[in-house]
Amino acid sequence: MPAISESLILERDGAVQWVRLNRPEKRNGIDFELRDQLIALFPMLDAEPEIRAVVITGTGKDFCTGGDLTPRGDTKIAVRTKIGILDYRSHVATWQRLFQALWEMETPVVSAVNGTTAGAGWMLALLADLVVAAEGARWTHVFARRGMVPHGGDGFFLPRIIGFHRLNEIALLSDGVTSETLHDWGIVNRLVSPDQVEATASELAQRLASGPTRSLGMTKRLYRRSLVSDMATSFAEEATATAMISQTEDRAEGVKSLIEGRKANFIGN
Repeated sequence: MPAISESLILERDGAVQWVRLNRPEKRNGIDFELRDQLIALFPMLDAEPEIRAVVITGTGKDFCTGGDLTPRGDTKIAVRTKIGILDYRSHVATWQRLFQALWEMETPVVSAVNGTTAGAGWMLALLADLVVAAEGARWTHVFARRGMVPHGGDGFFLPRIIGFHRLNEIALLSDGVTSETLHDWGIVNRLVSPDQVEATASELAQRLASGPTRSLGMTKRLYRRSLVSDMATSFAEEATATAMISQTEDRAEGVKSLIEGRKANFIGN
């Protein structure tokens, strides 16, 4: 796929789709236009059968520093002026749609956290299935620091990813942490030098892209659904998923390769 705007660069590497936030002059802050593009993009990528893994990253020295409320093309307008005309009911709902779209993707997602992450950037990074982060990168949960409450789904998603007291430390004190800290807490999967972030993310994404795509997607769905459903519902959905996957070509290939004692060659169907 070509770039769909100057702020969002899309690059294909075989079955892996790279999504690059490209606003380095704004530290890859997500303005309203970029937010709306991402809301439309994630379901589109998820519906494309040739895309079997996605990598999200940023250009420059930052991953994503959250929402950018400064009106595009008029950077002299103070943020407080923009806030004054926001209807927070619709404003918050739109950000919620963004991260719901990312959370509900069945296509495996890797985040390549190349630098500073703040605000809504936490969810862009942590709603991925695997997180690769640069050593020394700073993560700041800025909402309390700005007199705000977490929004955009933060209050739903992050407690399902980060332990209760660790999350309170991050959100209430609003102190920055490093990728090393999050790796120690079991939140970052791979901690690597800054120059190895993209290579490591690419390696993981290629492994995911060569896997049984429908099975991986259904696994993601089951795990996410289990966070909001009771045991009986989870068991029923597991049985349904098992029946559905049993009809796929990759399931047949998995069984055949086991019998023949070789590595499976999955095609994503």
